[in-house]
This record gives sequence, C-alpha cells and structure tokens, in this order.
Amino acid sequence: MTALRSFHPPPEPLLAAGPLPGLAALGPAGPFPRIDLVDPIERRWLHYAFLSRDGRLAMVANAAWLGPDASGDATRFTTIVVLHERGQPWCASPFNADISAPPWSAFRQPHALGESSRLTLASTAGEPAVDLQLRRTAHPCTSQCAPFAGDHHLRWQSEAGVRARGTWRLNGRVHRGVDAVGYHERVRGRWGWPELGEWVFGFANDLAGDDAEPPPWAAVFTFIRPTMPASPADATTASVMLWRRGRLVRHFPRRCVSLAVRGVLDRDAVALVPSLARRFGEPPMAPVPRRLVISARLGGDSVLLDFESEAAARIVIPSETSLAPFSVHEVVGPCLLAGRLGRERFEIRTRGIVEFAGGADAAR
Repeated sequence: MTALRSFHPPPEPLLAAGPLPGLAALGPAGPFPRIDLVDPIERRWLHYAFLSRDGRLAMVANAAWLGPDASGDATRFTTIVVLHERGQPWCASPFNADISAPPWSAFRQPHALGESSRLTLASTAGEPAVDLQLRRTAHPCTSQCAPFAGDHHLRWQSEAGVRARGTWRLNGRVHRGVDAVGYHERVRGRWGWPELGEWVFGFANDLAGDDAEPPPWAAVFTFIRPTMPASPADATTASVMLWRRGRLVRHFPRRCVSLAVRGVLDRDAVALVPSLARRFGEPPMAPVPRRLVISARLGGDSVLLDFESEAAARIVIPSETSLAPFSVHEVVGPCLLAGRLGRERFEIRTRGIVEFAGGADAAR
C-alpha cells in the first residue's frame, strides 16, 4: 500500500483555502464554516461508513477536530479507522491513523455528482487500512440541530449512497477491488459526553442494482437521549430520512419515529478497540441489543428498518469534562428495509451498520 503521511493540521487548513471565483453563492468552501474552535468541548467530525456489496466487509472511520484545552493549545485532530470481515472480530487503529489530506468530504464546494476522489486511512502499524476512490451519487438531507443540557448542541447532516471502490487491508490479508456502498456525515457542535447521554444511529443502502447508479433505496436514522431535557421540547433529537435513487424523498421528524429493541448480543461478539483500551480497565457498557426496529410514519408514507446485530466493536472515548467513560458500539448485521412511498411499496433485505453509544455502567 502507498505510504501515507500523518495529517495533523491546525484549525486554519481545515477551513482552508478561500472560496473559488464565482462560487460565493454556494457559501463556505466547507465542509465546515471558517471559524476557529475556541472551547475544549467544541467538535467537528467527518464520519465514513461502508459495506461491501457482497456483504463480506464493513468499515467505520472518523476524522475529528476538537477545541483547544484550557492552556489555549491548538486544535486537536484525531482519526480512527475500524474494519470488519464477516466471521472475524472488528479491528481498529488507535486514534492517530494516517489520513489523506484534505480528508474527502461530499460537503466540500464545489462537489459534483459522479466525481471520484481518493480517501486513504491507515493505522501507523500498516493495518487496518483502506485506499478508496469515493463517489457521491445522492443529495444530502437537510441539516439538523438538537440543543440540549443548557448550552450544548449537536448539528449533523447526512448523505447516503456514497460509492467506494478500492483496497482494504485487515487480518493480515489484502482485499483488492472491493466495491462498497455507504454513508457520509458531517457533525459539529459543542457538547460533553456525560451531557449527551445516549444515541442510536444507523443506515442501510440497497446493495443491489447498477453500480453506476445511486442505490434504489437508502435510509438513515438518528436518535439521541440527553441526560437533561432537550430545549425546546421539539428539538430534532430523532429523525428518519429516506432516499429514492439518490433523492431525499421523505424526512420523518421526531414525533413520527418509534424505536424498539429486543434481546442482547452475546458479549463474545463484542470486541474492545483500539487494543490499548483494554489496559484502562473500563467498566462494562450497557449490553448491545440483539434486534433493533426503527419505524416512521407520516401520512400514508412509512419506513421500517429491522436490524439484527451480528458483531460489535466497542470504541472507548475519553471525556474532556469527566472521568466517567463513554463508549460507542459499532454494530454490523443483516437488516430489512421496507415501507411505502405514495402508491409504491418496497422491501429490501440488505446489511446495515448501527451505532449504540452511551456511558459505561460500573454496576454491571
């Protein structure tokens, strides 16, 4: 695999280079507004998640910019790549993976549909690693913002149907020419992990169809449950988005969304990552549900996503404001995506990725 150089930029390169001539109407070049982070709990993320079309491989990766600490040091930059091969445990880099610069994002302007660009991520040990050509085929959902816990807030914007083709390196093997479909997200805001409480997030793309076209159907859902009530009461703490051939066709708001879980994933199916996290003696987290069902209905339109957990990676996340541990479970498994849009009904059996996140419970 081509050697990568570490990418640890100060805030300015992230908000890079000025707008291109004639494109001022498009807003900031992106993917984020050009304003410095000034608070230790201010955050910006670029999130990537992919599933190979043959159902064999899965990937989750994050590039995160964190605000300066009390001493006023520069913005901190962390990266992680987490890979999974069906039948094997998840594997992950530490929070210092090498990443191509600047990190790929569909939210950079201008960014045309069908344009292919490179994203590389690699553990400093050489694996896990990916070298991908990414291509957007869809349009993003509307940006959503949830205020909570007083002055904390979380803003995100999702885009399904991202195509990826390239090389994956994990478990001592190299997989070349992997054809994958996935999801990209940008997140920014100001929050502490204890205040954020819990979240459940997930997506599913139809993995069939022509690889030159957007997935026939795709869905993304989000749900957060802060430790303090959201303010206002109707804040966007849950939603389901549905894409039809690359177009966002329905956005189901919080009041239209229901969530249910059943059973518990066997702990032997959960891998603690990165590997050094085992040395911290972290208390156990709440169990991962074996089955998750998300349903949404608005008028005559409806969506059902029925997900079955197969294997999980628990990522331990340090907190800037508390010694209480916080973790994210990345979970892969088969799912049913079904629903009705107008007079059209659909039902797709595919695979998805779900995140279950929250604080650890020392009593367990």
